[in-house]
Amino acid sequence: MNTARDVELLPAPVGPRSTRTSGPPAYQVLADDLRAQITSGQLRPGDRLPTEPQLCAKSGLSRSTVREALRLLTSQHLIVTTRGVTGGSFVAAPSAHKIAETLEGGVGLLVANGMLAGGHLFELRFMLEVPAAELAAIRRTEAHLIELAAAMFDPDNDELDTILAANRAFHTTMSAAAGNPLFRLVTQPLYAVANERDLAVLAPKTFWADVDTDHRAILDAVVDRDGARAGAATRAHLERLQGAYERSMLQLES
Repeated sequence: MNTARDVELLPAPVGPRSTRTSGPPAYQVLADDLRAQITSGQLRPGDRLPTEPQLCAKSGLSRSTVREALRLLTSQHLIVTTRGVTGGSFVAAPSAHKIAETLEGGVGLLVANGMLAGGHLFELRFMLEVPAAELAAIRRTEAHLIELAAAMFDPDNDELDTILAANRAFHTTMSAAAGNPLFRLVTQPLYAVANERDLAVLAPKTFWADVDTDHRAILDAVVDRDGARAGAATRAHLERLQGAYERSMLQLES
């Protein structure tokens, strides 16, 4: 933070809340304006935002409204605030992990409110995971292979929580091995809302043994750098999961 720029970019006047009869709340307008400057690159990681008094003077908003806008940006991992003589609000360095966490919350909310169904999630997983597996077979490193091997589980002896953690680790490592940060960024929220715990309750007793067999087939193809086989094995795995999901939905409806 010692090299932060003190930028002069200030938001356009928002106007006192009492004069605004419609539209989003004033703090949201201010936050949206600052967010646009951050995502456009006008404000770069490490840049110091204008002080609260400066934001108040330029926007015409109260101190409490400005603070609410800054709190919103903080919750979205766009800025960080420090205290002390050299403190202030600074543009945060981008973090794929934190962005994925934010997406997880949004996707989870859509699922909880019935706006996304399991079928929607599987459609997207097929579109993303099959080509990611093909790339992973080509681009994987020895470190990725070690992580994938560590994500194998014993369906007969491991506890369910251990199996669930290993299952998620396998898929997230596969997306990372594809060598494109966007794969992991987009797929991580899907694994957070995929509820294999409930699915396994209604699925055949061989469910986790079948998942283990699928994972090992995918890993073998990745080890051999066989992209076509890795993609085909991933597609077969997703088809198995989708079939189990559809059968469980029929059981719940009957």
